[in-house]
Amino acid sequence: MGFNCGIVGLPNVGKSTLFNALTQTAAAQAANYPFCTIEPNIGRVAVPDPRLDALARVGKSQKIVPTSLEFVDIAGLVRGASRGEGLGNQFLANIREVDAIIHVLRCFEDGDITHVEGSVDPIRDAETVETELMLADLDSLEKRLPAAQKKAKGGDKESIALVALMEPLIAALTAGRPARTAVPAGEEAAVARLQLMTTKPVLYVCNVEEGSAATGNAHSARVAERAAAEGTSAVVVSAAIEAEISQMPAADRAEFLESLGLEDSGLDRIIRAGYALLGLVTYFTCGPKEARAWTITAGTKAPQAAAVIHNDFERGFIAAETIAYADYVALGGEAGAKEAGKMRVEGKEYVVKDGDVLLFRFNV
Repeated sequence: MGFNCGIVGLPNVGKSTLFNALTQTAAAQAANYPFCTIEPNIGRVAVPDPRLDALARVGKSQKIVPTSLEFVDIAGLVRGASRGEGLGNQFLANIREVDAIIHVLRCFEDGDITHVEGSVDPIRDAETVETELMLADLDSLEKRLPAAQKKAKGGDKESIALVALMEPLIAALTAGRPARTAVPAGEEAAVARLQLMTTKPVLYVCNVEEGSAATGNAHSARVAERAAAEGTSAVVVSAAIEAEISQMPAADRAEFLESLGLEDSGLDRIIRAGYALLGLVTYFTCGPKEARAWTITAGTKAPQAAAVIHNDFERGFIAAETIAYADYVALGGEAGAKEAGKMRVEGKEYVVKDGDVLLFRFNV
C-alpha cells in the first residue's frame, strides 16, 4: 500500500531544494530559474518514529525497517496553468496522481532569487495555485456533465447519481470554493473517482530564511492563519538549512539543530504532518529478525491490515495477537505482555490502532 504527497508551488519557492533534502539526493535539479524540474522526481522517505527503536531494543531485533512515504517533486505552476501556460498541462496531470498536496510557499525575502510575480506574498501565491487547480477541476467536470445529463434523462441510474454528485461540486468551484468544501456526506469514495485536485488534502510548508527557522516570520504567520481557517496545518522550515542538514553525518545533526533552537528537523515535521494529512496510522511487527513499521489508513480492520504484509495473510486470516506499544515496552516484550494479560486475540472486525504490535495467525 503506497501513499504519496506531491510537492507543489510556484517556481523558485524552494520546492526542489526541499525535495533534495527530503530524499538526501540531488535527484531534482535546484536552480534559480523557472521550470528547472521538468519531470516529476520521486523519492521514498522513512517516517521518523522513535517507537521503532524502542521495540527493536526490547525485541532484540537484528534489523529495523521503518515505514515510508513517497514524495513527488512536481514542476512549478504559474498563473494560467489551467489553460496550459508554462508547464501547466503536465503539472495538472502529475498532481492528479498524488494522494495529498504539500504546498511550498516562499516566505523569505531575497533580491538575488527572482519571484515570478515580482514580490513575496505567500497568500497571493497560495491563491494563485488553488485558483488554477479549481479552474482545471471546473473544466474537467463541465466537460463530463452534458453526457451524464443526457444519459440521466434516459433514466440511466448511474448517470442520475453522477449528475447529483457533480452539480454541487460545479456550484462550489464556480463560486470560487475548492471542491472539498462541497463533497456530499458518504460520497467521498465516489468523488475520489472523479480525480479532482481540489478534493485532495493540503499541507502548507512555509520556506523561511535561516534566522526564522525556529520561530517563523510575519509571512509564515499569515499562512498559519490561512491554514487554521481551512482546517489544515502549516509547517515552518528553512529549505537552505534542511539541505545543509541532509548532507551532515547523522551523529552531528542533533547538535546542529540545537544550536539553531530547533528540537527536530523541518523535514521530520513535514513527513509526520504528511502522514497525518493522509489519515495514516502505524502498526508494528517485532521479532528477533526485525522490528518493522507498517502503514495503514485509520479505521482499517485486522484482515486488511494483514494484507499490507502479504495478501495471503488476509485470505487465510484467523486472528491477530495484539499488544499495545506501551505494554510491549513496559512489560519487556511478548512474553511479559502475555504473562500480565496484556496480549489480546482479536478477530476480523478489530480496527487496528496506531502503535499496535501485531502477530497475525493465518491458514492458506
